[in-house]
Order: sequence, then C-alpha cells, then structure tokens
Amino acid sequence: MMKKITYLLLGIISTMGIVSCDLEDNIDPKNASNVPVETLFTSAQVEFVNQYNNMSVNRNISRLLAQYWMETTYTNESRYDFLDRGISDSFSSEFYKDVIKDLREGIKILDNAGFVGALADKAVNQKATMTILEIYSFAILTETFGDVPYSEAVLDIPNFRPKYDDAATIYADLLVRLNAAIGALDASKGTWGHEDLLFDGDIVKWKMLGNALKLRMGMRMADVPSFNSATVVSEAIAGGVYDANLEGAFFTYIGSDPHVNTIYNGFVIDSRKDYTPSNTLIDKMVALNDPRLPLWFTKVGGVYKGIVYGKEDGGVYAQFSHFTDMFFEPKLDVVLADYSEMEFFLAEAKERGYAVSGTAEEHYNNGVTASILYYGGTQAAADAYLATTAVAYTTAATTWQEKIGTQKWLAMYNRGVEGWAEWRRLDFPILNTPPGMDYTDIPTRYPYPFDENEMNEENYDAASAAIGGDKATTKLWWDKF
Repeated sequence: MMKKITYLLLGIISTMGIVSCDLEDNIDPKNASNVPVETLFTSAQVEFVNQYNNMSVNRNISRLLAQYWMETTYTNESRYDFLDRGISDSFSSEFYKDVIKDLREGIKILDNAGFVGALADKAVNQKATMTILEIYSFAILTETFGDVPYSEAVLDIPNFRPKYDDAATIYADLLVRLNAAIGALDASKGTWGHEDLLFDGDIVKWKMLGNALKLRMGMRMADVPSFNSATVVSEAIAGGVYDANLEGAFFTYIGSDPHVNTIYNGFVIDSRKDYTPSNTLIDKMVALNDPRLPLWFTKVGGVYKGIVYGKEDGGVYAQFSHFTDMFFEPKLDVVLADYSEMEFFLAEAKERGYAVSGTAEEHYNNGVTASILYYGGTQAAADAYLATTAVAYTTAATTWQEKIGTQKWLAMYNRGVEGWAEWRRLDFPILNTPPGMDYTDIPTRYPYPFDENEMNEENYDAASAAIGGDKATTKLWWDKF
C-alpha cells in the first residue's frame, strides 16, 4: 500500500515539473494546476472512507445516533446538539468538496483527453467507477439531510447559492445513472491500477459494489410505491450481489499515520478516551446472550457494562466496558457493503413479497451468521444463537420488522451511517430515550448546514419548507413509519 502513495506522489511531481523561484503572475506555487486523474480518484476514495467511517464528534455522529456508543465526558452530541460543533457543515462539506468535486474533476479530465482505442475503453471503466462513488456520496447526503443541492452542485462555474433539489427526484436520477454506470463496466477492457485503493482496478468487484448499492437503494425506498422497489431489487440481484460469507467491499488502511482507522486515530494517536459502548447496545446483547459480546467488548467487574445513553454527565471511562483489541488495529477494515447486509435486505424483500429465492428465515439466518463469522465467531456459536427463542426467526418477535430490524442493527455495529439509516426505516430496535427527553426527540435527519440560512437563505428557506421544517426530527421522504 505504501508503494501506491509513493507512485502517486511521484506522478504529481512529474506532472508539475520542476520550476524556478521566478513565477508568473497569478501562479500559486502551493497548488497544482494540473493533477493526474489517478490522484483525484485516490484522493476521493480516501476522503469518502474517512468521512463515512469517521467517529469525530466534529464530523460524523452516526454511531451515537444509532446508540452504538456513548460519550464519557462531552455529551452534547449524544443529546443531539448539532450546532455547537457545526457537525452538519462538516459532514456536508467533506462529501461535496473533498469527494464529489474530485470525482467530477477526474471525469472531466477523461472526457477532454481525446482518447481513442484501448485508452478510450479504459476511460469508460474509469469514469463508471468514479460515477458509482459519486452516486454513493449523493445517496448518503440525501438520506442524511433530505433535499440537497444536486443539479447546481459542484459545477465548473462555482455557484455559492445552489438550489436544493427534491430528494426523491435526486434518488430517481441516481438510480438511472447507477444503471448506466454498471452497464458501462467491462472487465475485458483497461482499468485502474494500484491507485484504486478499494479494488485495485478489479472491474468485477466494482460491478458487484454497484449492484450492492442498487439493492440497498431499492430497499431504502421500499415504502415508496412510486419507485417500484421490487423491480430495482430484482435487477440488482440478477446483476450479482455478495452471496457468500466474508464477501464485500472492504477498505483497508495502510496502518501508518494519517492513513489509519478512525478508532485507532482517536484512541491511540490522539490518546482520547471519549467513547464506550452504550447501555442500549450492551443491554440488548446481554439479554440475547449474543456471541459477539466478547468479540467486541471487555468486561468490567466481571460484567459487560455500557454508559446510560444520553446521560448528561456521561461516565468515567475506566468504569465501563471498552472495545476489544481488534478495533484498535490501525489497519482495521472499513466495511462499505457486505454479505450480511445483503442477506438482511433479501430477508425483508421476501417478507414484502418480492421475487426472491429462498425463505426470509434462511436469509435472516445467513445475515446473522455472516456477521458473527466476520468478527471471528464460529459456526457453532452462530447456530446456537439462532436456536434461542429470542433470536430464532419463528419466535424472536411478532413482526418481521422487529426481527430483522433488531438483528440488522446489531450486524451494522461500527457502521454508524448504515445502522442509523436502517433504524430510521425499520424502527427497531427500540432505542433508549436520553434523560429528560422524549422518544420523538431522537433525530431522523441531520439539520442543514448552519451557514446556509445566511449564505444561501432563499434556497435554504425553500428546502426547509419543502421537507416540513429544518429540524433534526423531521422524517425524510423514505422514512414513512
């Protein structure tokens, strides 16, 4: 992996050339005017994963919103204060400025390169992979905020007051573009090299990620009849999604600062002790005798103990369970999509009457088992867990939403963006209410960036009105129940 970055840096140096100290007017010596498309793609991947996986309270509090974690000392974010740290501003900016902008610039370079023959074929694959990552980014933005800038976002001519597009319209267009990108991928043609940090240029794997994203998007809109979710899901399955244990899209860090997993960065490099598991998660796992407990957490005083979620004064780090050593590995994978997630979607699709092979119970069991195996558990432990009354599909709960929602929430642990999204959609498990609050205070979206009501007031006002108010508790278009 270190060689990848070395080559990229050499590419930048060779592209920029060596210049004297005498510079022409209006030349910025610290910013390259020409950047290789490979560098833009690598940078976009890194920034995407860093934001998607980030645990900093300044950038991404999805692990807190899903109640996987609780804060020890500074607890405002666990009590849904988005304003003090400008969390919404950072979350939005990272995707627009550091991911989408680089991807679009890379596509523009390829469009203007005038390639023919094999190079043109290679450029088609490259543009398709960048488009899939851009679609992924916009899907996250609209699932987080609702209506967002899309048609007027990140244009060649800067627009500091872009309009907000309707979220459902964006989603529909994303699916059209995703279909086109998946269809354009051709494994027999040229592709990326080592600069593709995710798949090393493997087009088959990019196509599978595209279909996994399509399946996820299809199920996210399952309660919106106009989107014909069943067709989208069937097409994704036919195209090929992860269908075996330990299959998925996993981003692996180099393991040296700053290219390390977010937990290692926060706890080891920054020497912070700001998080423990929440009592919401620990109590649920203890009640189910979940075999992932010792894989994920340590005991304190002989028991598993999480801080009361949303408690204003938090708790003393040493007095609660901690994350196990695997989570402090600097190279810890970031899961973007995997077999476990796909199987839970298929279990739900079967319950909804979609044309999916197998039974809901089989897919549910596969999803639970895949999660346990991924974290180092055994098949025997998974089988025993699935045989208990509280977990077995036939006895776990009276509704499929509760059965699937609870186990999927557990399987999405440490994937805050997905765990929070699926909790909002399926409404299970029942989370804890922070002391002094009501259950309806639990956020169902991020408020818009706080500088928008001043810098882009007219469009901000229109977007706020369109979604039903710029509140953290406003339900988004796909979150119907």
